Amino acid sequence: MQAENPSSGTGSAPLGTTNPSLKAFRPAGRGFWHDVSEADWSDWRWQMKHRITTVEQLKNFLPTLTPEELAGAQLANTKLALGITPYFFNLIDSADENCPIRRQVIPRIEESTTAPWEMSDPVGEDSHSPVPGLVHRYPDRVLFLVTDRCARYCRYCTRSRLVSNASGYDFHPEYDKQIAYIAAHPEIRDVLLSGGDPLLLSDEKLENLLSRLRAIPHVEFLRIGTRIPIFLPQRITPELCAMLKQFHPLFISIHANHPRELTTEVRDALGRLADAGIPLGNQSVLLRHVNDDAEVMKAHLQKLLRCRVKPYYLYQCDLIAGSAHLRASVSRGLEIMEQLRGHTTGYAVPTYVIDAPGGGGKVPINPEYVLCRNAGRVLIRNYEGKIFEYPESADGQPCGQPPKEIAEPELV
Repeated sequence: MQAENPSSGTGSAPLGTTNPSLKAFRPAGRGFWHDVSEADWSDWRWQMKHRITTVEQLKNFLPTLTPEELAGAQLANTKLALGITPYFFNLIDSADENCPIRRQVIPRIEESTTAPWEMSDPVGEDSHSPVPGLVHRYPDRVLFLVTDRCARYCRYCTRSRLVSNASGYDFHPEYDKQIAYIAAHPEIRDVLLSGGDPLLLSDEKLENLLSRLRAIPHVEFLRIGTRIPIFLPQRITPELCAMLKQFHPLFISIHANHPRELTTEVRDALGRLADAGIPLGNQSVLLRHVNDDAEVMKAHLQKLLRCRVKPYYLYQCDLIAGSAHLRASVSRGLEIMEQLRGHTTGYAVPTYVIDAPGGGGKVPINPEYVLCRNAGRVLIRNYEGKIFEYPESADGQPCGQPPKEIAEPELV
């Protein structure tokens, strides 16, 4: 597939010849912070304290701001706060306004435009919240929101109404009520901690929260959803990993969208988590001019595997207000999935989903591989476009002639 965005780094290279630069692990470097000591630079609290949070800082560090970016940054704190760690800022290509890292973190004036079909709560979390900070949408699992703070604010965030409190949502988790609800509902076996970002809690606070949840007999396993290993790999300390190791089975879902996010620092941080026995999965969001290209996506997914992370979900961008400029089409997503399946290991192929607007839950979206089903046969297409017939009876048991490849589908 020809790249829609010429700055994505793939050009017109045929599938299977991914740009080597997308595969490389490179350190983020220090950039403007070259005189900072190693001890400070490696301290996650120093990184948080020195985040870029104002228009003045942004103009100083990124003098190539476009008019759209400058206008967006001036309005940012009325919708979703501006916040970028020094580490992650150094991944931005200041010479390229279409840099895939830049598009994810620098506000744009387009965020102020809301299409008629966009929503402040696009997946209906508030309507499935029995107590503040808890979402119970699926039968056996709950989403436990622990904070409204992130290390960096993604401009397409599904919870932009809540995180950073820029829009006045005034979110305050109530851990006692959240835990009491879980304890009173024995059908809940899976608790996902999210927010905001749970790994911004101190080791002590996070340990206390995990201990209280682990003490509930019917909670079988815990999960943490986080972008901290990507935005702030300095936070993944040996001490944090040793603490988390106490709470197995514990799973962590990270969120990375582009291979350039996977630096040597990120690789090493993820390795520390994996060495602690924590299964790692990744959730990406399909974003226009960021990763809506088969070569970029394949490089990203393969690089995740090299970081010991299983690609889990590829999300269609939710209908969050002001995100139209970042939303790739479903048809583009299906094209990309078609060029992954069979062209790389199945371990690298995520499930492409739409989180149904209004609270319908995750719906898998796949290319059409079943061409026809009728009495006695199923016609299927493989990744090469070849058509095969699989015979079966009405009760699902194989019958009739042996399976065979056929030249053309007989669609009736």
